[in-house]
Amino acid sequence: MKDKERPPILNVQHRIVETVGPWILRHLSGSTVQDKCLTNGEEVEDTNESFIDEETESDTIYLKTLDPKEWKDQDHYQVLGLSKLRYKATEAQIKSAYRRRVLNHHPDKRKKLGEKVQGDDDYFTCITKAWETLGNKTKRRAYDSIDPKFDNSIPSKEMAKKSDFFQLFGPVFVRNSMWSEQSSVPLLGDIDSSRDHVDRFYNSWYGFNSWREFSYLDEEDREQASDREERRWIEKQNRANRTKLKKEESTRIRQLVDLAYANDPRLLKFKKEEQERKAAVKQAKKDAIRQKQEEEIRLREEEEAKVQKEKDEREAAEKAQRNALKAEKESQKKALKKERKHIRDLCKTNNYYIQHGDNVIEIMSGVEKICDQLSAIQLKQLASALQIEGRKALIEKLKQMECRVEMNNVIKNDIKIVEKNNNDWETDDVQLLIKAVNLFPAGTSQRWEAVANFINQHSKNGDRNAKQVLAKAKSLQNTNFTDNALKSEMNANAYDQFEKEKKCESQIPEVVSERPVGWSADEQKLLEQALKTYPNAVKERWDRIAECVPTRTKKECMKRYKEIVEIVKAKKAAQV
Repeated sequence: MKDKERPPILNVQHRIVETVGPWILRHLSGSTVQDKCLTNGEEVEDTNESFIDEETESDTIYLKTLDPKEWKDQDHYQVLGLSKLRYKATEAQIKSAYRRRVLNHHPDKRKKLGEKVQGDDDYFTCITKAWETLGNKTKRRAYDSIDPKFDNSIPSKEMAKKSDFFQLFGPVFVRNSMWSEQSSVPLLGDIDSSRDHVDRFYNSWYGFNSWREFSYLDEEDREQASDREERRWIEKQNRANRTKLKKEESTRIRQLVDLAYANDPRLLKFKKEEQERKAAVKQAKKDAIRQKQEEEIRLREEEEAKVQKEKDEREAAEKAQRNALKAEKESQKKALKKERKHIRDLCKTNNYYIQHGDNVIEIMSGVEKICDQLSAIQLKQLASALQIEGRKALIEKLKQMECRVEMNNVIKNDIKIVEKNNNDWETDDVQLLIKAVNLFPAGTSQRWEAVANFINQHSKNGDRNAKQVLAKAKSLQNTNFTDNALKSEMNANAYDQFEKEKKCESQIPEVVSERPVGWSADEQKLLEQALKTYPNAVKERWDRIAECVPTRTKKECMKRYKEIVEIVKAKKAAQV
């Protein structure tokens, strides 16, 4: 057999090899004409040696530390001296590296040199296992999938925010592109990459198919099973473990792509450009609408100018009137301030007209109350009286002030009691009041006592008297629910009764059709149509509704809508 046809794997245990002469070196290396060997004392260079790490003393020490029983956990590339090339190493480079290791560490050679060889536990077995793994395409693919030197890490969110995007993510995508089943995978690019390139990049990586598989990490060897059932069980366990690791790998790639997509400055730039484009289109539409409306605006300008002129004149007159009132108030304020100072000076000069046994602080406080509560004319009259009568006029005025304060306190207490009685009515009590008023119409004997009894029987707060019920009914009548809520409810109920008696098939008109004084039938129809056209979800709803009713303002439309709502609520309450 010629040298170039010699198989690379040498089974030294079943072969007798001559241990002398230069041929042994050539035989162990399995070299060809291009391999580096000793032939007739001359060296022949291997063209692939420049890519293989030169074996050093540390490499020999590393090989001697290997345990043949744990060959699966060893770094096969480092064993053959291919740590720098790793998955980039070609088949020829792997074969050449293996031959060099065999040449240097073959047991027969080491025995010849006087080194002790451990037999089956010798580290040379690890070199053979490395060749069996890397020399076989399927096994090498399985080992490359779990290469311990490969960096599986991806950037964190904090790193993505603080670091340069392209310097951080570029090498990561380059590193992980080796797992792609496609021959070419788009790389990250730079800040000037086109939109098509960025879209193609993320579409490719979101659809990334990895050839990475994890059969090398199988915990059980199906070939060591004793029977078919055990082999099936082992295969099932290994398949489940591979599926789990494959899923974790897919999740890792997806997290990398998601993180890059969320922090890619080019996407923000593209988004801003898209927003600007949409804004330009929107502005163009607005300009077209504006140009269309210009003609209509031009026709209304004269009328609006006339109305504005009248409005300006009216506002100017009102402003002049306000200025006059303001000047008058300022004048009155100055006069009041002057009279207050006169009173204080007059009382202070006369030592507040104090006699022996008087409470000085009380009199001084009373003087301040007089100055705060009396008008300028009253203060002027009091000053004249003080100059004439002195202490007598001051004491009399203080007594009048005390009487007035007591009277005001009594009035305030009465108002609070009335307000408390009115504010203590809940919605259910008001509905009961409306129902009771309909049940006991005007003319009923002791009507309000009967109404109060009815409310107390059906209400949780059963402590109403006839006076409180009558006060609440009057407050409801004075409230502007289309001028008289109770009357409207009574009329509506009377109409319902009329409909029942006549057995008319027509339904009761909706309360929406009722309109207060000042709203014409056309205005009411326009308002109803606008309420249907512009629901609550429409922005600036009431501005648009007011535009549909030209003769009414936005405030008037809202007020009318609230009146309608109150009428509807009152009718529903009366029908309970």
